[in-house]
Amino acid sequence: MKKPLNGFQIKIIYHDIRRIYTMSEIRSFVELVQSIYGTKDFIPLHEPRFDEKEKRYLAQTIDSTFVSSVGEFVDKFEAAISNYCGAGKAAAVVNGTAALQVALRIAGVNNKSEVITQALTFVATANAISYNGASPVFVDVDYDTMGLSPLALRNFLNEFGELRETGAYNKSTGKRISAIVPMHTFGFMCRIDEIVEIANEWNIPVVEDSAESLGSSYKGKHSGTFGLMGAFSFNGNKIITSGGGGAIVSSDPQFANKAKYLTNTAKVPHAWDYYHDEIGYNFRMPNLNAALGLAQFEKLNEFIESKKTVYEIYCKELDSGSFRMKEIPVDTEWNYWLFPVEFQDQESKNKFMEYTNSNNVMTRPIWQLMYKLPMYENSQRDAQINTKLLAERIVNIPSSAKKV
Repeated sequence: MKKPLNGFQIKIIYHDIRRIYTMSEIRSFVELVQSIYGTKDFIPLHEPRFDEKEKRYLAQTIDSTFVSSVGEFVDKFEAAISNYCGAGKAAAVVNGTAALQVALRIAGVNNKSEVITQALTFVATANAISYNGASPVFVDVDYDTMGLSPLALRNFLNEFGELRETGAYNKSTGKRISAIVPMHTFGFMCRIDEIVEIANEWNIPVVEDSAESLGSSYKGKHSGTFGLMGAFSFNGNKIITSGGGGAIVSSDPQFANKAKYLTNTAKVPHAWDYYHDEIGYNFRMPNLNAALGLAQFEKLNEFIESKKTVYEIYCKELDSGSFRMKEIPVDTEWNYWLFPVEFQDQESKNKFMEYTNSNNVMTRPIWQLMYKLPMYENSQRDAQINTKLLAERIVNIPSSAKKV
């Protein structure tokens, strides 16, 4: 059996996993999930939890009549996110994809450049790069974090990179490498400090795709605050939701201010005049969504604790089973967003998913790898050893916070 290659081999010990030989083991898993969530009805992968606070905040917004792009809840939500993360400022937007798109534009990504990222990600990561006219370049991930590997990044830059006065360039294409976008997969933190160190050596800005990692931190520092900017998502399946929504955060307020300006149609502030001095976007988060988001945010720690309890039940009950829970990476405080489990091979994984999804328990594989999609199949990439192995073996299981 092929072994995974890690940027830091000493930081992970790989365990062989038994095959699933009997259907009784899979049935036992389904029964475990049903017992955790107290139902035999359909159990989704991750669903939001609402109570009276969300209803109260939404009612206040409706009563105020400020339901669109301005209102007190937008300001409160942005302040709550930036204070929590320790960022200088946050700009709330319509979704996480828009957040990443605008952050990349501010970082200098354009149609004459390339962006290094990972193929193991949701399509929004690559799409946000493409929306700026740039080309994605896919570099392998570490097996333990499932996020961009610093070793793979360094190897790629040593082989293809060329540092000039105007920045880093790809010798094989002649294009400027305008950004590096690591994605914190399922809330696991990649070795982001080492990625930033390498990026600084090559004069390349880092924009974190933190869509899934609100509440996660690495070595005591929150996701989204290591690079030039970070982009969060508050989609309905995230750890907190504003229905649709996202945010751009930065430890340097000038970047968040620029993001706020661009996502507000690049309107120059004025009491009554409408003057726009560059092409902007109508990506502002409505006050109605911000009200929902703030109510959710105020329960973030409760959600994390509840999800941690569920994760620990899985770890205990599945300890001797036919697959294992993916271990939390070293130095990561995890938000417990989605729970990945690991199989020995694709056949066992598919057998498990077929049974669970046929029996009202939603399970899902890792996304289709980006270079297997028609629009990105010709993108430059390295050997993708860990990426391929993870795609063959990882499944996410129900990960919602428990109902109270």
